[in-house]
Amino acid sequence: VSHARPLAVGINCALGAKEMAPYIEELSRIADTHLSCYPNAGLPNAFGEYDDTPEHMASVLEGFAREGWLNIVGGCCGSTPAHIAAIAGKVAAHAPRKVRTIPVASRYSGLEPVKIEGQPASFFVIGERTNVTGSPRFRRLIKEEDFDEALEVARQQVENGANMLDVNFDEGLLDSEACMRTFLNLLAAEPDIARVPVMVDSSKWSVIETGLHCLQGKGVVNSISLKEGEEEFLRQASLVKRYGAAVVVMAFDEKGQATSVEDKVRICKRAYDLLTLKVDFNPADIIFDPNILTVATGMEEHNNYAVNFIEATRRIKELCPHARVSGGVSNISFSFRGNNVVREAMHSAFLYHAIRAGLDMGIVNAGMLAVYEDIDPVLREKIEDVLFNRKPEATDALIALAGEYKGQKEAMPESTRLAWRDLPVAERLAHAIRHGVVDFVEEDTEEARLQFDRPLEVIEGPLMDGMKIVGDLFGEGKMFLPQVVKSARVMKRAVAWLTPFMEKEKAERNERLRAEAESRGEEFNPEKETAGDVVLATVKGDVHDIGKNIVGVVLACNNYRVHDMGVMIPVERIIHKIREVDADIVGLSGLITPSLDEMVHNAHTFAREGIDIPLLIGGATTSKAHTAVKIEPEYKGPVVQVPDASRVVGVCSKLLNPEARQAAAEEAREENEKHRQRYEKSRQQGARLLSLGTAQEGAPQFDWESMEIPVPERTGLQVIDDISLETLIPYIDWSPLFWTWELRGVFPKILEHPKYGEEATKLYRDARQLLDKLVREKSLQPRAAFGIWPANSRGNLVELYSDTERSGTVTRFHFLRQQREKSKSEGSHYLSCSDFIAPRESGRIDYIGAFAVTSGTEVDALAKSCEEQHDDYNTIMVKALGDRLAEAFAEYLHAEVRRQWGFGREENLSNEDLIAEKYRGIRPAMGYPSVPDHTEKAILFELLQATEKTGISLTENYAMHPAGSVCGLYFAHPQAKYFNIGRIGRDQLEAYATLKGVRVAELERWLAPLL
Repeated sequence: VSHARPLAVGINCALGAKEMAPYIEELSRIADTHLSCYPNAGLPNAFGEYDDTPEHMASVLEGFAREGWLNIVGGCCGSTPAHIAAIAGKVAAHAPRKVRTIPVASRYSGLEPVKIEGQPASFFVIGERTNVTGSPRFRRLIKEEDFDEALEVARQQVENGANMLDVNFDEGLLDSEACMRTFLNLLAAEPDIARVPVMVDSSKWSVIETGLHCLQGKGVVNSISLKEGEEEFLRQASLVKRYGAAVVVMAFDEKGQATSVEDKVRICKRAYDLLTLKVDFNPADIIFDPNILTVATGMEEHNNYAVNFIEATRRIKELCPHARVSGGVSNISFSFRGNNVVREAMHSAFLYHAIRAGLDMGIVNAGMLAVYEDIDPVLREKIEDVLFNRKPEATDALIALAGEYKGQKEAMPESTRLAWRDLPVAERLAHAIRHGVVDFVEEDTEEARLQFDRPLEVIEGPLMDGMKIVGDLFGEGKMFLPQVVKSARVMKRAVAWLTPFMEKEKAERNERLRAEAESRGEEFNPEKETAGDVVLATVKGDVHDIGKNIVGVVLACNNYRVHDMGVMIPVERIIHKIREVDADIVGLSGLITPSLDEMVHNAHTFAREGIDIPLLIGGATTSKAHTAVKIEPEYKGPVVQVPDASRVVGVCSKLLNPEARQAAAEEAREENEKHRQRYEKSRQQGARLLSLGTAQEGAPQFDWESMEIPVPERTGLQVIDDISLETLIPYIDWSPLFWTWELRGVFPKILEHPKYGEEATKLYRDARQLLDKLVREKSLQPRAAFGIWPANSRGNLVELYSDTERSGTVTRFHFLRQQREKSKSEGSHYLSCSDFIAPRESGRIDYIGAFAVTSGTEVDALAKSCEEQHDDYNTIMVKALGDRLAEAFAEYLHAEVRRQWGFGREENLSNEDLIAEKYRGIRPAMGYPSVPDHTEKAILFELLQATEKTGISLTENYAMHPAGSVCGLYFAHPQAKYFNIGRIGRDQLEAYATLKGVRVAELERWLAPLL
């Protein structure tokens, strides 16, 4: 079976289906395919009765032989020599069928088959717009759950000539598995889209598997590599084969990404041999991506990247018969972002040579390809000088020539970087804002002030001209958030210079107008000169404000007067500020789940006080559903959930435009009503909750008697207050830094992203420079309190003891249990974190750990200093780095604790392995899915003396201050894993309240999102 690669396997057996199951399972394993057991229909005679006489069986099989359908006939358990003789006699006159030789080719399929045989005559285009990391429109539609419109993106790709669709949902706030499942299931019902194959693209294997579950036809997995070693590579490859898909293999191994010809060829040949010899993978189903990397960067080591790819492609095709080669073509031209003429020419010239070397397919924007012969000969020569690294000065020559093809709004080449200093002062200011250049802002602003009649004219003229360009480009997705914040920094510096002059002028003007008004017996009322007044606040009990700060910057850039009240602001102060400034809009922000309830309280209080201005809701835990179901019913005015900073200007302008205000408010109400109806429908159709007793019976049962329970070297409280930043830097997970700035992607891959790559690289460089400064100046002092204690579980709580004799109870942690009824594919266990600690009745002593870490209480002071210097960019960057360092400290400390505990002494994990949690045990944080009760932080803080030892404090809503802090628990159980508690029933709420010794009504507030 394993050698024949059959389309089907037929088994005739007298056993029933139940008895056949073990045989079917074993044959499935050998065949590496799925087998099913069907009831034997027998061989009916003319009367429909079963007839297994020799004569009848022989005549039936002779018919098969006559038609060329039969090669070999085997007997079954009911056969006799007479049967065999009769059959042999009947079929002897017929020659066995000739097995047709199927030519080797790469075959994929949607509803229609696709075959690439030999060296294809045309380039195979993979459409890239159904990828949330590469298409802002597609990402927005998926975030808004507008899958119907998202399908239109896919349809346009196919209509525009894509031979395959690359589908990717790798985005930090998306449920990638659910999005992949929903989108592919919907796509399969659209014949005009589903006719092409699908490339399931993700950096998470669970997402890839979800996609493979849903694919009809034969798709492609993008991607696997040797980055994590041969064992994981072979495991994933075997699964890809079992699912019947082709696979993209990246030229990446344990040493990193291949850049030289030798490394590209070596890694691909190694992968090819492993796949074909150890997995028996069809070589025609292998697609190598030897890494198209950017040239003309100014760095000498990058000069050979293009020629290396082309040469490696040629050698890979020679050494790896029948395999295909692909790549992301737009990577080659990142250095010329914004200069489409040069980029198109580079893509065409590169493809011209790479296809001739054997490149079969690639991810490319078909609309950004020039005809090779139509490229200006001079430009083509300069490009090919760069691609083939023919001259030392090739990069400089191409940069110089590229300037002739630049559009007026596009960046200047390096060779003429300061030519803008010869422009008139108004144009210099607009240029400085567009490009975020602060070097000359004060002198240019002063020069402009002396040329204009009033300081305000400088703001309304050249400064706002520059900001309008920034706003337009940001709205069109042609500028990214870090660039916008840098532009705002220039604007703020210029305004700060003009402010004293404007205040003096305003005071003189107001005095004159007041005198004139009084002479007429009228009351003086200064006019507003902004697009509107916006009050922003992080709600009471919450300290997170990075997102709110970004929203404030974007609004300020668009001529709104922003009143940012800061963090932990009670509703009474917000109301006072709204009335004080006569606000047009109020925005509430929060990160932790208790903030959701605080927002509901704020909306109710606003309504009671007669406030009905538009209310904006923002923050990572907020959602359109929560806004519609919980917040809007408590408020009288329009309520809009704003998912990110790029939307806020459009929302505000609609809500304040006298002509569009009513329609915008009605649109907001209709949107919220749609989400309320969807929520109610999902509740009615939602999964059933088990009783708490039934869920308890579904707890996993471990063999505690024989289980190895590691004993830590030391128990009790420990403190770290002298660790250096240099120690923590290797543990930083950089990806969330880019998410903070709304650049969606995974580090380091995002640095080569077709759209975000250039800006992500700048952002990373700025972050590293600031981090180097923090290290050099010893600006931060991270601190930690942690420990390991003897422990046992008692039902859904865990008791911590002062010693292994259990002579005294130190404290107790309380845990919830899953209650949502699970499907068969989800397993039968209903988990609680207490399951991972040995129960008291087992007679074994176990251990549990706890920790609280902070990157330093100094972060807020540094951010405040930047803010006072009108430097929003570094204000946000300092806070973002504080968050990254806190998470890095948590990762470092967990590794140290595992070593103290004994089971982590032999670890040899890379930072990527740590980020992927490839270690034993878990460290769930309070407020996250496995331990969703924030109030347990109070118990942890008392245990660790966290405020005294680290300076971290808890707000009344259990947020940690400073914001760059992390706390949680350590579990060492070898099968411990993260999970989501999900919905719980009233019975568990009441039992949990009894367990904790608190009132049910109090817990209802904190656990509201689960009820």
